Amino acid sequence: MGSWTCITSCALLIFHFLAFNEATAAENSLPFISKIYKCVNDKCIISGFQNETKEINEINESVDVCRLTCGQHGSLWPRPTVMTTIKNPVVKFGLENIVFNSSSVADELGKQYMAEASEVLMSSLRTICKPRCVPNDNNLTVFITTTAPFTNIKWSTNESYELNISTDLDQITAKITARTVYGARNGLETLRQLITAYGRPKFNGKTLVMAGDVQIVDEPVYAHRGFMLDTSRNYFPLSAIKRTIDAMGHSKLNVFHWHATDSHSFPLDLPSAPQMARYGAYSPEKTYSYKEIRDLLRYALVRGVRIIMEIDSPAHAGYGWQWGKDAGLGNMVICLGNRPWEDYCVQPPCGQLNPLNNHTYTWLGKIYKDLVSVFPKEEAFHMGGDEVAVRCWNTTDEIVEWMQSNNRSLSESAYLDLWSEFHNRALTVYDDKVGDSNSDIIVWSSGLTDPEIIEKHLDKKRYTVEVWQGDRVSVDLANLGYKVIVAVEDIYYLDHGLRPPTTYHSWKVIYNNKLPMANNSNLILGAETCMFSEFADDFSLDIKVWPRAAALAERLWADPPTNALAAEYRLLQHRERLISLGIKPDRITPEWCNDREGECIISY
Repeated sequence: MGSWTCITSCALLIFHFLAFNEATAAENSLPFISKIYKCVNDKCIISGFQNETKEINEINESVDVCRLTCGQHGSLWPRPTVMTTIKNPVVKFGLENIVFNSSSVADELGKQYMAEASEVLMSSLRTICKPRCVPNDNNLTVFITTTAPFTNIKWSTNESYELNISTDLDQITAKITARTVYGARNGLETLRQLITAYGRPKFNGKTLVMAGDVQIVDEPVYAHRGFMLDTSRNYFPLSAIKRTIDAMGHSKLNVFHWHATDSHSFPLDLPSAPQMARYGAYSPEKTYSYKEIRDLLRYALVRGVRIIMEIDSPAHAGYGWQWGKDAGLGNMVICLGNRPWEDYCVQPPCGQLNPLNNHTYTWLGKIYKDLVSVFPKEEAFHMGGDEVAVRCWNTTDEIVEWMQSNNRSLSESAYLDLWSEFHNRALTVYDDKVGDSNSDIIVWSSGLTDPEIIEKHLDKKRYTVEVWQGDRVSVDLANLGYKVIVAVEDIYYLDHGLRPPTTYHSWKVIYNNKLPMANNSNLILGAETCMFSEFADDFSLDIKVWPRAAALAERLWADPPTNALAAEYRLLQHRERLISLGIKPDRITPEWCNDREGECIISY
């Protein structure tokens, strides 16, 4: 009887096991059910569901596809400024059937540039196709026309473009017309944002689709649309910088402000001044070689981004300069590492260049020489110039004795004169290495740039002021005739909120902030978000920068009259595109909200 019970129990277990497996297999064989989106009142809303068999023969109505043509600006970021018409149909096309025609680009250098910029677009499409996109007989031909010969990008560069897309049976034609290659590159970027892929690669592969009827006329409002990265407090590998530049190009930000050096480290390995990195880099591996700097300039330029280098001085300079005394050159840096640091500087480690030591200018000249030779002719250069601590100079015997022997007081105004003399000598050295005096020199706002005294110290024909202290200062300086870049810390410093008593600023705060208006609005060149890296490195860079830096990109490109709520769902799509580039941006809504446009307005 016991044996019979055991046999019966085993049979029942086998039956249940087979039944469970059969049910599981049946469930796994069910087609995948995805949501169907329709554009209703300029919003993509869920209107039903479909299985994957429909995707084989019809355009999938995913949220990505829906948002290509839904609303006046579709999913474009930043939104175009002059004219935007995006209509159905959404059409399929084959990745292998894309052709670029640059025969109407103005010169050979421009053709070479557009070939590289076109490859950036193709690389992006290959990425969204991974692991594969299904072949399609429809062809996309991109005609590119420019009228001006190739030059490097400047504040005066015309970045406008026109983009027209039409569809005739199996032929899709995109025509990009621009004055410069940088305008044409912007047109390519807009074209990229009018393309998406759908499908389940596990089953049938992905399918590329694009908006098939588009007319856009576009140009930026502000010439300087920037992002600053500090690579001194923490080192960032080139891969992180390139990743950031990829996101900048995709967002139409056009200036990478490289705050390369500070009192913490000097990571630039320069042939004429190798001692700087030898004594100033965190390690031999944490440096940027001359070749790497040169290659990075081209990498950025092809993505529509110019690099402006900053060598901060006379303050925010320290490690990398400390070898002078042992080499018989005297103290080129003073107050280095002094404690308690609060008595000598605004942040440890302390360090300021010695304005009296002629060797200080000799070695600044060597640094300038190497950078001048690798950067484009007449490129702007950032000399830093902020937060000079008078209390450092005023407690250095060499400087105090010199001031007294030259019948100078030890007052703040007397030290401001010494400070401006440093800048004048540094500028003379820089111009000597450039060979002319045509370069724009940028400095941070400081005591020396106070609107009440700046005209005594800094020539408005040469100096542009990057203002971090408030809109009123920006307006006053512009009204005096100085060019201004806005970088107000209470809005644009992305490290704020990571240390007390600062406050975190969401993308909406950045987006909603309009730039100040001056009597001559052309002197407000633009703005930039800034990532000082006390609390950031390669592992946390993306989430602290993106998509907040992209919020400024639209504010500066379009200066829209609407606020962040009207832009939220376009930014969600842009965030997804940044992810496809390998960026790991911060999350800005629950995923539930991403699916339900208009039902989930988060006003904070």
